[in-house]
Amino acid sequence: MPNAQFRIPMIPIADNIRTPSRPIVVYVLIGIHVALFLRSLQLQVAGELGDFLRTWSLVPVRIYSSALEVANTNNPAAWVTLIVIGSVSLIWGMFLHGSLAQLLGNMLFLWVFGKNVEHILGHWRFLGFYLLAGIMTQIGQVLIQPNMTASLAGANGAIAAILGGYLLSFPKARIDSIMPLIIVSIPMKISAFFYLLWWFLQQFFYGIGKLNVVGGINPLFSIGYWSHGIGLIIGAALVPLLVKRKPPTAIY
Repeated sequence: MPNAQFRIPMIPIADNIRTPSRPIVVYVLIGIHVALFLRSLQLQVAGELGDFLRTWSLVPVRIYSSALEVANTNNPAAWVTLIVIGSVSLIWGMFLHGSLAQLLGNMLFLWVFGKNVEHILGHWRFLGFYLLAGIMTQIGQVLIQPNMTASLAGANGAIAAILGGYLLSFPKARIDSIMPLIIVSIPMKISAFFYLLWWFLQQFFYGIGKLNVVGGINPLFSIGYWSHGIGLIIGAALVPLLVKRKPPTAIY
């Protein structure tokens, strides 16, 4: 089975960094993601989810085609189309999720790692960081897979950026994790550096595999493993520029 992939998940539960401020933006973002997912379920029951996703989620070939038209014709109407389609799909696409597992996984990572990143950036800077990183990772996904016709949705890129910023800010943090096996789950306490290095390498190698899938690189709703790696790098680059309360453990 050449396309088979073996994955060993390590589920983060908490870290040993205590946040003195309340992560208000994290609370709001989780609420928005959950509310939109519930709305997606309603649309699915009504048979309207497909049209909704085609309108609001990111479709790389649509962005790429609009960009080509702008480059070839320089038509003002083409610019308007690119700006409207791009702004709508790049922002809304990162708040939509296609499965409960994807939603729960992203929200868990947002909670465990996002609250401390929000503290060192401040509420508004963290919100800007989250949106900017999510948009940039989706643009990277379009550049890597410009002819893709499937819809891309999910906060995966923004979550990966949070992990990148967390790694540089709290490299000595200890992450309480659970490794679920067939019968039992093994509790683990590992360093943030090891945990996120393992996570990044996993995304990198899975991304190579995804690029070789015939007939469609990513399944519907998935933002792709490559955007995870891109997001991690973007987050590591942005946090040192935006940090408001630099932690003593930071390596920047």
